[in-house]
Amino acid sequence: KTLVITGASRGIGLAIGLRAARDGANVAIFAKSTVENPKLPGTIYTAAKEIEDAGGKALPIACDIREESQVELAVQDTVKKFGGIDICVNNASAIWLKGTLDTPLKRYDLMHQVNVRGTYTTTRACLPHLIESAKQKRNPHVLNLAPPLNMKPIWFRDHLPVCVSWAMLLNL
Repeated sequence: KTLVITGASRGIGLAIGLRAARDGANVAIFAKSTVENPKLPGTIYTAAKEIEDAGGKALPIACDIREESQVELAVQDTVKKFGGIDICVNNASAIWLKGTLDTPLKRYDLMHQVNVRGTYTTTRACLPHLIESAKQKRNPHVLNLAPPLNMKPIWFRDHLPVCVSWAMLLNL
């Protein structure tokens, strides 16, 4: 199987890539992190090494999923290297746990560009290859990751901007 995983340089995205690698999967790592950051450890290159050490094949691709041309090129590079795509894991996210009055539009836009637009853009670019995977009976999947929405009114009152982006993501 070949997986495209957004936000796979660390955290849950990397964990999914490592689990798939233990089964011998090909993992395309789509993320922006190319240089170590002391606050956020992990890059596409460190993730690729971990995936290969776990038994998989990795393709680290510097990609900002907000940019359609970067996503399309990353998908083309993945297909060129691995021959197709079987699973699209939309894991990249932007979060800002503040209320409406404390959320500048720049932050709001970022959450929607990454959480919603980036997920849509990546899925759309992968879709022709997932359809081909289905024709080959390879059981393709799209997995969109987001925290479950807490339906308590206090959560929406205190975190409405990010909740809106997660609700949209979960309904793609």
